[in-house]
Amino acid sequence: MAKFKFLEHTADIMFEAYGKSLNELFENAAMAVSESMVKTKDVKPKTAKIVKLQNVKVEMLLFDFLSELLYLKDAEQLVFSAFKVKVEEAKGNISLQAELEGDKLNMKTQEFRNDVKAITLHLFEVKKENGRWKAKVIVDI
Repeated sequence: MAKFKFLEHTADIMFEAYGKSLNELFENAAMAVSESMVKTKDVKPKTAKIVKLQNVKVEMLLFDFLSELLYLKDAEQLVFSAFKVKVEEAKGNISLQAELEGDKLNMKTQEFRNDVKAITLHLFEVKKENGRWKAKVIVDI
């Protein structure tokens, strides 16, 4: 099963991410966002970050998580190449804890691809089909 694929879109980058579980879906969506910004094979796991989020909707939790990756890129100049995500539902809330591994953005040692500015809600969706999860995401560049 593919982890993600890029789709044709006129002005932005659109992708679908897949997963057998929500954990895997979130990890693969995060990898797609990172891969759209940098060549992730160039990003060494020198820095670890823990991200904790919660929301009442799984779609908005994914939106918040992917937006956090962009915040860390913009505010701390961090890009990531490895993701370990745990999504849990309890008492009407869905929580996420993610361990991100990466490094400072360095245009000399990393192939920089796009300056992703935002995750958009246009066509954004998360759904479960035939026993596996799928998300469609457009990122503004």
